Amino acid sequence: MTTEPEARRRAAPRTLADELRSRPDDELAALLRARPDLLSPVPGDLSQLATRAGARTSVLRALERLDRFALQVAEALAVAPDPCPYGELAALLPGGEDQLPRALGLLRERAIVWGGDDRLRLVRTARELLAPSASRPSPTGLGPSLAEATAGMSPGRLQEILTAAGLPTTHDPVSALESLTSLFGDRERMDALLGQAPEEARVMLAKLVWGPPYGEVSEVPSQPVRWLLDRALLLPAAPRTVVLPREAALHLRGGRAHRCLEPLPPPVGPGRARTPAVADSAGASQALAALAAVEELLELWSTEAGAPPVLRAGGLGVRDLKRTAVALDVSEPVAAFWIELAYAAGLLASDGEEGERYAPTPAYDAWLEEPPERRWTHLARAWLAATRLAGLVGGRDARSRTLGALGPGLDRGPAPELRRHTLGLLAAEPAGTAPEADAVAARLDWECPLRGGAELRGRIVRWTLTEAELLGVTGRGALTSYARPLLDEHAADAGGTDADTAGPEPGTAGPEAAASLLAPLLPEPLDHVLLQADLTAVAPGPLRRHLAETLNTLADVESKGGATVYRFTPGSVRRALDAGHGADDLHSFLAAHSRTPVPQPLAYLIDDVARRHGRLRVGAAGSYVRCDDDTLLAEIAADRRAASLGLRLLAPTVLAAQADPATLLERLRALGYAPAAESAGGDVVVHRADALRTPPRTAPEPVPDGPPAPGAPLLAAAVRAIRSGDVAAGGAPPRPRRPVPAAPGGPPPRTPAADTLAVLRAAARRGTAVRIGHVDADGTAGERVVEPVRVEGGFVTAYDHTAEEVRTYPLHRITGAAALTDTDD
Repeated sequence: MTTEPEARRRAAPRTLADELRSRPDDELAALLRARPDLLSPVPGDLSQLATRAGARTSVLRALERLDRFALQVAEALAVAPDPCPYGELAALLPGGEDQLPRALGLLRERAIVWGGDDRLRLVRTARELLAPSASRPSPTGLGPSLAEATAGMSPGRLQEILTAAGLPTTHDPVSALESLTSLFGDRERMDALLGQAPEEARVMLAKLVWGPPYGEVSEVPSQPVRWLLDRALLLPAAPRTVVLPREAALHLRGGRAHRCLEPLPPPVGPGRARTPAVADSAGASQALAALAAVEELLELWSTEAGAPPVLRAGGLGVRDLKRTAVALDVSEPVAAFWIELAYAAGLLASDGEEGERYAPTPAYDAWLEEPPERRWTHLARAWLAATRLAGLVGGRDARSRTLGALGPGLDRGPAPELRRHTLGLLAAEPAGTAPEADAVAARLDWECPLRGGAELRGRIVRWTLTEAELLGVTGRGALTSYARPLLDEHAADAGGTDADTAGPEPGTAGPEAAASLLAPLLPEPLDHVLLQADLTAVAPGPLRRHLAETLNTLADVESKGGATVYRFTPGSVRRALDAGHGADDLHSFLAAHSRTPVPQPLAYLIDDVARRHGRLRVGAAGSYVRCDDDTLLAEIAADRRAASLGLRLLAPTVLAAQADPATLLERLRALGYAPAAESAGGDVVVHRADALRTPPRTAPEPVPDGPPAPGAPLLAAAVRAIRSGDVAAGGAPPRPRRPVPAAPGGPPPRTPAADTLAVLRAAARRGTAVRIGHVDADGTAGERVVEPVRVEGGFVTAYDHTAEEVRTYPLHRITGAAALTDTDD
């Protein structure tokens, strides 16, 4: 139970606004942090804040973020008298007495409950949402009260009920209702009344006691039903429908508001125990595999032939998803995950050209230049923040349309919060613990029972655990040490810091810390392979960037795993020659990067393909084939397998063809020749793997599910502004004012845009005041003293000391900014 001083402090307020006025600034800040929608925009005073806190949408958001027991406490208050003493509330929740103070404190902190322990009040909107009605039974399974169920009943009928229940008649409906309510609240008299009930009547009550409280009866009620109706143990709710009044149900339940009270969360552990080193090693190995999968996907889509088209309705076609899954050697759901991850990270987008296709963005090339640990943190952060759910691919939307990868309909606002919450449960367990998915889902059901809906929430939990393992956030089911800073980064961003509050130590949270922890776990990239006599090369680990790129061009990947096996074929060697490598270059490359001698069969293969490569030249006319060897051209023209190409000898060294150049190249190569493409100037066309890129694209913005959590500087500025507005409105006596920094004389500051931005960002980071020059919409120039709390999107959100409110200024209207010196304060 709350302490006596706390109870006295809470007993005085007559309204929620009065309750909020009695709160210290840190409690007001806690309310705004827990319910950030109350800050959009910043309320003018505490009365406005109280009104907004009682708005239906805001209350729904607040209820969604309650744990199960706090929600059960709110549900009990919704069916209890208003106001409700603490003792009466505790009687509705037997077995939860130890946890009741915590849950009640949470409800008070979030302004869902207010008042002292002797007069606890649930916000009216929350009561309307949780209390039972004819159209919406209570989550507790209780029906309407006697007063609600008998509304509209004739006075004569009420007197008949009193007589049948053995109570003296009264002179008015109000006293009759009070007499009935008193009977239903008296355990001994109620037990005696029920003891007279026919057995069939008690069976009927047992069916309704835990809900739903409504039942159907025949047009002519049976004798047991008539007995219950005559004593108000059942009351008519509609034609042929009866309801069990709340007071009677509570007596039959022994005073319990809930059939199953859950004051404590279910445990997540113990699960399977791993050593932290084993989890980190497995996770790091999977992180490398994730980087390889994303890179292979984007390399596959980097060519004209590999880039898939964008469907007319948006998204990726089913056939293209299947083709990509086969190429990556993964299942379609896993391929969809890698595709959506690359899209969320800004590495993949549509090109926006005619015949729109998906291709890597220029950011992909910059990403490739980063060390592997930084590339991984980029992917992991994009995944944590993404609202698009790859697990929905292949399902159906509300209109029974198939949901495709990269298409519309995959965004779910609660996804990032539930994803981080799931990983937070793993982080709370001892390092190396790998909980069971069912245990994690059950715990999340307790911690946020209304968030996202039970079905979607359960699916997100399982998708999160699966995707975390694929990405290397977890290793063998346990959260890795290098992933923890990414979760800490979110906590630091949500809480924020101000000038007087110490935040996380530098380097303890965020991508820098995660990358520094991951780097030692990753193997050093190798600069060599092992060439074998069967025309294969074995890479015993990850390869350096240049070596991997060249080898992927020169050979085909045959198998992956701890070691990668590459196979050299005539087609792969021709691909390297098409990319501009000469035979001598390839020999030198292999000799320089092989720990074993270059096998003779491989050297012969390169020389043989190079000798034939480019002897034929295919260009565009209709199309043509050119070759200095007229015997070879005559041979091709006489080949029956080439009849469909429509070849005709124009000159001893030139063949004309009816097929287009791309088809001609493909068919001639299929016939065993090695033609090269020729440009209009007669030069060999060099095909490079990185030729296809989209124009510059930004990563897609997650679809927000409400406003973001405010940082500490914004909270402090908002609380000051609300207090000032409340004093101005006469709602509260003036408080000791914080000294307003004095601006020195002289003209408003004028500084270059870059310097202005730097000064504002530094002030927002330190929580200090600055002078700004500002031009109003009507062109009037002036000066203001402000404390910036956020600088983003071309706007500055700041506490204006002159107006004593939080304002937002467009950056283009600020002529300059200057920090206030110590002598200015």
